[in-house]
Amino acid sequence: MADEQDLLQLENLCKQLYETADGNVRAEAEKALVSFANSPDCLNKCQLLLERGNSAYAQLLAATTLTKMVYRPNSTLPLEQRVDIRNYVLNYLATRPKLTHYVSQALVQLFARITKYGWFDVLKDDYIFRDAVSDVVKFIQSNSTHHVMIGVQLLSQLVCEMNQVSESEASRSLTKHRKIASSFRDTQLFEIFQLACSLLRSAAGNIKSLDFNDSNQHSLLSHSLRLAHNCLTFDFIGTSTDESSDDLCTVQIPTSWRSAFLDVSTMELYFDLYSVLPTSLSPLALSCLVQIASVRRSLFNNTERAKFINHLVIGVRGILENPLGLSDPNNYHEFCRLLARLKSNYQLGELVKVDNYSEAIKLIAEFTITSLRMWQFAPNSVHYLLSLWQRMVASVPYVKATEPHMLETYTPEVTKAYITSRLESVHVVVRDQVEDPLDDHGMIAQQLEQLSTIGRCEYEKTCSLLVQLFDESAQRYQERISSGPSPELAIEEGRLTWLVYIIGSVIGGRVSFASTDEHDAMDGELVCRVLQLMNLTDSRLSQVGCEKLDLAILSFFEQFRKIYVGDQVQKTSKVYRTLSEVLGLSDESMVLSVFIGKIITNLKFWGRSEQIISKTLQLLSDLSVGYSSVRKLVKLDAVQFLLNNHTSEHFPFLGINNGAGGGPGDMRCRTTFYTALGRLLLVDLGEDEERFYRFMVPLTSHFESVGGLLANTNVSLNMEDAKRSLIGLARDLRGITFAFSNKTSYMMLFDWFYPSFTPVLQRAVELWFHDPTVTTPILKLFTELAQNRSQRLQFDVSSPNGILLFREISKMICCYGSRILTIGDIPKDRLYPMKYPLLNQYL
Repeated sequence: MADEQDLLQLENLCKQLYETADGNVRAEAEKALVSFANSPDCLNKCQLLLERGNSAYAQLLAATTLTKMVYRPNSTLPLEQRVDIRNYVLNYLATRPKLTHYVSQALVQLFARITKYGWFDVLKDDYIFRDAVSDVVKFIQSNSTHHVMIGVQLLSQLVCEMNQVSESEASRSLTKHRKIASSFRDTQLFEIFQLACSLLRSAAGNIKSLDFNDSNQHSLLSHSLRLAHNCLTFDFIGTSTDESSDDLCTVQIPTSWRSAFLDVSTMELYFDLYSVLPTSLSPLALSCLVQIASVRRSLFNNTERAKFINHLVIGVRGILENPLGLSDPNNYHEFCRLLARLKSNYQLGELVKVDNYSEAIKLIAEFTITSLRMWQFAPNSVHYLLSLWQRMVASVPYVKATEPHMLETYTPEVTKAYITSRLESVHVVVRDQVEDPLDDHGMIAQQLEQLSTIGRCEYEKTCSLLVQLFDESAQRYQERISSGPSPELAIEEGRLTWLVYIIGSVIGGRVSFASTDEHDAMDGELVCRVLQLMNLTDSRLSQVGCEKLDLAILSFFEQFRKIYVGDQVQKTSKVYRTLSEVLGLSDESMVLSVFIGKIITNLKFWGRSEQIISKTLQLLSDLSVGYSSVRKLVKLDAVQFLLNNHTSEHFPFLGINNGAGGGPGDMRCRTTFYTALGRLLLVDLGEDEERFYRFMVPLTSHFESVGGLLANTNVSLNMEDAKRSLIGLARDLRGITFAFSNKTSYMMLFDWFYPSFTPVLQRAVELWFHDPTVTTPILKLFTELAQNRSQRLQFDVSSPNGILLFREISKMICCYGSRILTIGDIPKDRLYPMKYPLLNQYL
């Protein structure tokens, strides 16, 4: 009777956990169920919950609890018990065809987990858990669709489990995981893959009799495809760390699998399945083909590889000739991935030798052009198409084959399609108020990096197109400025934004090619146009500005800096000749003055845009690194103005109530700013203490002001301002400390900082120890002070500075640590920033 009451209570708790909307009730139920999972009679009650079958939630609890019990960090179930659980699960799945899907999935995972953890366990001289595959094959050999489907699910989950590192393994031994995975790979995986292919061949042979509206038949085919895909995505050599590296890896198929891939029917099976399956299933067939196309080159000899590539390209060509299925976004995405693998795994010299290469490259080019024009359809897939063309163009100088690659014919068309489609998107964005691709900075950066190589192929055509489009748009922009804000003006700003981004990209692509004087002269024409546009837009910043266009100009400057500014650049480059003729910028120093002028203009007028301030300061930081450019920079009047006037009066972002400096989280860029200023100051500083103290005057004044406020124990209305000022000061000082990497400059800073201002920071931690927006910048500052960068902390034997530094850092750690421990219960979503601020990457 007591057991019955306990089971009813457990079922009720499960219902509360999964169904109630009351957070408190759910939290209490979760706490009670955690206690149940740790109770001595948990195993028996889990079995009873499964047997009753009154509640799917209770069955789910039983399955997940058993899964956790299988391999607890501190205790493991006896071998006989684990064998019994494994057998019980198989029997349970075989005899209950109507289980809720999430219950059956939880039991399948339990089977996979218990099999993996017992892989090396021996019972009566037998590796008892290695019989898993033969046990599951009995399901698949059944005439029941349900049993076959369960068997496929069991194998699919087992392959996944063997391929991934669970949380419990991460806390234990990764070596054991690799040993288990390797043993499974060598003894079972190929048999499972062959079984999956056999099931799929059977389905393909009876495709006309299959009813895809029948959920059982549909699910069986889906699980069979997933099983094959799981086998092909197995981490064969134990090098994959996460899924983000998927598109960078070759599939390291073992040599023992050669027969499956030398037989072209394996590849043809998946092409055939793609052509006959509905769109709910066909993307899985393409996913398998992506992996098959990525099989390591060394699996074949030259003749075998040529045959393999030939069949692969024939299959691709067949899809392009009948592209109806590509209207489905999932099919389209996987097909784009398949195209990208053509070049990531094979050489251009091999591709040009396949049958009907000219027809295939023509179809691929047409597909790419059409895809680029359909910029709103599956935008994330474009990356793979551009990757294909980027890799092909980059390979041109290394092609030794006599067969024509024809890239000089089709690549300019791809470049033109990309440029014109981005310009055409602006009108749609402004007219229909749809999501603007220009807002996705990560996607833009990725695509432009690929375009930088593609656009340099037949560069004369690219440059001619850009000049024509830029001149037309710039003229319309000038005509519409005077009439004030309008949709037409917004369209031209958007078009110019894309053009500036693209110009910066193709200039950056110069590094990938052996450039000629003619190409440098073309770069010069493009640079002049962007600088003339910048002069026009900057003249209007006091009234109005276009943030997206300014971000594009900053991106252009960064690309130009990498290619044409620095120690390695030939100053006789025709870029500088063109700049001299058109704009009067005859040397690098004059170009650097344009850079600094733009930086100062942005810092003055874009204080409310964190993005622009951040990008501007990153440009300043990059300029402050090169040896020759830094020495030229410090001679400029504009740079001296920066060094002598770094205050909020001149640069609003340094304030505590304006724009990018308004909130504690928006002050990150100040560290970058002062790192750059510190590097520039250091060029001619030497032992000039007077110059150093003159540079530090604004910070000295702020510290004294904040110190006066914090010394007053009465909380005043100005304490919030004091907090913000202190956050900014901590970030500023960290930047200077990072830049002062030699002993002389570091000691100047330390003597200024200690003992005058260390008590101010300690007092701040005493007051706001609970606020990570305050403590994190301060702790990071002290971390930087303790860094022995370039041996700057090598104090003389007679110097007490090492002891003093150690004492101040110890006081700060003790001050913070003793107080943070007094904080009671912290909400889960605040635990990381509250108790582990130095690990919090967002601060």
